[in-house]
Amino acid sequence: MTEISVQRRDEILDALRKGTVPGNRLDTFAVGIDHFQPHLEDELRRVHSGASQFKAVRGEYGCGKTFFARWMAERARQLGFMTTEVQVSETETPLHRLETVYRRLTERLLTATGEAGGFRNLIDGWFFTLEEDVLAEGQIDQNNEQALLDATNDLMERRLSTINQTAPMFSMALRGYRRAQAAGDLATADSILNWLSGQPNVAAAAKRFAGVKGDIDHFGAMNFLQGVLAVLRDSGQSGLFVTLDEVETIQRVRSDVRDKSLNALRQLLDEIDAGRFPGLYLLITGTTAFFEGPQGASRLEPLAQRLHVDFQTDARFDNPRAVQLRLAAFDLERLFLVGQRIRDIFCSHSSAAERVRTCCDDAYLRTLAQAVAGFLGGKVGVAPRIFLKKLVAEVLDRVELFEAFDPRRDYQLTVSDQELTPVERVAAGADDVDAIELDL
Repeated sequence: MTEISVQRRDEILDALRKGTVPGNRLDTFAVGIDHFQPHLEDELRRVHSGASQFKAVRGEYGCGKTFFARWMAERARQLGFMTTEVQVSETETPLHRLETVYRRLTERLLTATGEAGGFRNLIDGWFFTLEEDVLAEGQIDQNNEQALLDATNDLMERRLSTINQTAPMFSMALRGYRRAQAAGDLATADSILNWLSGQPNVAAAAKRFAGVKGDIDHFGAMNFLQGVLAVLRDSGQSGLFVTLDEVETIQRVRSDVRDKSLNALRQLLDEIDAGRFPGLYLLITGTTAFFEGPQGASRLEPLAQRLHVDFQTDARFDNPRAVQLRLAAFDLERLFLVGQRIRDIFCSHSSAAERVRTCCDDAYLRTLAQAVAGFLGGKVGVAPRIFLKKLVAEVLDRVELFEAFDPRRDYQLTVSDQELTPVERVAAGADDVDAIELDL
């Protein structure tokens, strides 16, 4: 197993205890997706060279779509991309309101090193790059602050001429942000940065200072995304990797909102195909029902045509270069392999590693995997989240903490209704599962 630090180990295990997907080092326990990596990295390199790319990932609940998206985002960061993840939501992030999507995109922007606050780092890093470029010319003394400021502003104007062609309001706000910073007016600078990132309710005085009006609308969001990409390229970043997760949620909204959402997605794909967003890699995830069902992409013929891939052939021969990737559902063997890797990660910095390996050997992991899958009606595809949560929080932790604890003797698998998602609850086939216990 690849060496992993104590911090990364704890981050992974803490996320699994909560039943969520970890944010880092997903490669350490990824199973069944390694064959995608060479092709996807080739696409990322093309995006780094100035192209743009769209990819769709399909699969049923529990097959690992969110895991796959975060695994790929991590690969992108290793190649110098900034990344962001937007959870499509009927109330918080409706897909048909691209201004809201843009705002979420900037809020969750991560640097290439995985740090939060990526949008501020991006803008401030761009201005720092401008200063470095000015100093590299050797004409300005770095101790002459006014001369450096003037020369940086001149260079900024030359660089903004390119951004101004696509996003003039974005350029104006950048100028205002720079002026406010130079004047030491940090409150105004922060307000302008908030406006640049799509936040509503920005103080009118800050907008007047920057020379901008109103809030970013649906079409303005597309222009501002171009501005973000231009700053990224000028800062030496590889590009921007964006995930739109759970697009299938638009199937549950009103028909008029659903149609607007589908059209917004089609518009994004058209703009990517037209080369409007150089440096952008857009990944969406959704269920098979979204891509093929009557309430999904099929409702908008142009979108359905762009997304269509023939999956009638053997999954072994799926084309990783196609616009859609199909993730296979988990089987018991994959579930066991993931459990095996998580156990090894747990043991990597555990004082009770030997006892953990003895008490939770491969035979026990298989037994636990079968028990969880059996509780969920034999539907292994929806089992990974609960299986890993139970394995870490209720078995491995107890073996490490209590020397007398033997999971074969002292642990019984119980699953309460409150810890299940709606899909898991349906798979369990019961409205109240509080009293169900399975002996291991």
